[in-house]
Order: sequence, then C-alpha cells, then structure tokens
Amino acid sequence: MAHDRPPRGGRLRARDLRPRGFRVGGRTGGFGVIGSSIRALAVVVPVHNEEQLLSRCLHSVEAAVSRVRVPCAVFVVIDASTDGSASVARQHPFPVVEIKAGSVGVARSVGVAAALRSLAPAIDRRTWIANTDADSVVPANWLTVQLGLAREGADLVIGTVRPDFADLTPQHREMWLDTHTRGKPNGHVHGANLGLRADVYRAAGGFSDAPEHEDVMLVDRCRASGAHLVASDAAEVLTSGRFVGRTPGGYAAYLRDQHRALTSAAPEPV
Repeated sequence: MAHDRPPRGGRLRARDLRPRGFRVGGRTGGFGVIGSSIRALAVVVPVHNEEQLLSRCLHSVEAAVSRVRVPCAVFVVIDASTDGSASVARQHPFPVVEIKAGSVGVARSVGVAAALRSLAPAIDRRTWIANTDADSVVPANWLTVQLGLAREGADLVIGTVRPDFADLTPQHREMWLDTHTRGKPNGHVHGANLGLRADVYRAAGGFSDAPEHEDVMLVDRCRASGAHLVASDAAEVLTSGRFVGRTPGGYAAYLRDQHRALTSAAPEPV
C-alpha cells in the first residue's frame, strides 16, 4: 500500500510498549522470549454486511499470506449478515463460518477457535494470530512484519491504521496527517491490525463477547499479564473512512468526532 507522506527520519520503527523495568527473556515459561520464531499462523476476518468492501479485503489477505512460509489458516466469519457477504467470501480460497451472534467479539473468537483447531497440534507460543476487519485492506508485508517482530520478542503487535482518504474531505485528510507522525506509532488499538501469540491470547481469555471494544479489552488483559507489547506502523492497514460503522463506536465514531470538530471550528460563511 502506498503511503501519502514519507516517514520522517527514514526507516520505520516499532515502539516498545513494555512498562519500565519489564525485562524480555530470562524467565522460564514466561512471555517475551526473544528468538521464538513462528511456525503456524491463524488469520481471522469478522464480517457483518460488508459485501461492497469484503472482496478487496480478502484479495489483500491473499497477497499477504502468499509471502509467508509457514502453515496458515485463514477463516472468514460471517456474523448476522443480511446482504451478500457470504457469497462474496465464498469466491475466495478461505473457509467461511456463518454465525448469528451480532457481536464482533464473538465473531473474532469463533474465527480464532476454528483457525487454531485447523492448525492443531501446532498450537503453542509459536502460533501467531493476526486479526483484521472486512472493511480494511492489509499491505503485502502485513504478516511478514508481524512475524519479524515476534521473532524479535514481541508477544503482541499493535499495528496502525489509516482511513481511506477518498472517504474524507481534504481538510479532514490534512487533520489526520497532522496528528499522525510516520515512524512514531501511537499505540492505539485497532482490531483491523492486531496480532499476538496464541498462548498469550489464551492466557488473557481471548476475545470477549462484547459488541465493541473487544480488541482494546483483550490488549489490556495481555498487558496486565506481563506480555511484551510492541506498536508498529511498518505495515499500516487501510480501513474505511466512513462515519457510520458496523458498531456504535469504533473507528467510525473516532472519524465522526474528528469531522464534527472540524465543522464546528469552521468560520461562518459571509
């Protein structure tokens, strides 16, 4: 995916989100063991009424998967969709699971469970779980960046996202760029760009059945368990810039609030 502005200072960097004093390695059976490379990969895409955007998402996942050299299970979870999302999903080479939970947390959880079952008996700390959303486009290096950070000791990778600028006004686009510095990931959690080790996921209890913010809650539990968190913008995910999402909050609400701030600050026409 092309980026709109070159990174300041050259090479993109990851940001270590460990609390001060937290040490990686040197703990038998603990998290954050440096050099623990990944041997299997699970990818999950939850879907709710995304027939217009789903195909571009799955094409991008196919491209990312083609770059990895480990067994990879990709599951698409169609949750309470009333449009043609299931038909679109079945045009791609990934298993499709249909549920009627009406909860992105449940959809992610079901997808992770199905993917890990298909990879058994490879389920251990050398299995990685990568998550994205159906209205998003992952870059070709999405998985290789996550696996590289895992090899360097990351238990969980918090990736950045950016909205599709075609959905924003020029003023909103400039506002977003002014508040997001390339090479300095802010650590905000997005289910559209989140990866972690399977044992860390299980120790934290997995995704909850919350209708939204299930990604933030999972990361909070992983952090509390002592997992090694790393924020990175080296594989930024493009996501929809719409103001009305599939949940009341989420990224759409964030963009909607930004838009309101812009319009309220605009001078009255004369």
